Amino acid sequence: MKKIVLAAAFAAAASTAMAGSYAKDEVVMEPVVVVEEAAQSSSAAGIVIPLLIVAILAAAAQ
Repeated sequence: MKKIVLAAAFAAAASTAMAGSYAKDEVVMEPVVVVEEAAQSSSAAGIVIPLLIVAILAAAAQ
């Protein structure tokens, strides 16, 4: 009985795997180029988070 169920499962899997056709699709899509402008940030923006971490650690140490 197990062999029949296993054979049915393989047959079902094989039939769904071969459902496509061999026709070549001639669809050609041009790539989309996305250009994003970088936001101008101040020079202090990269130091705010490390200063906050140091302040939190200093407060926790006391």
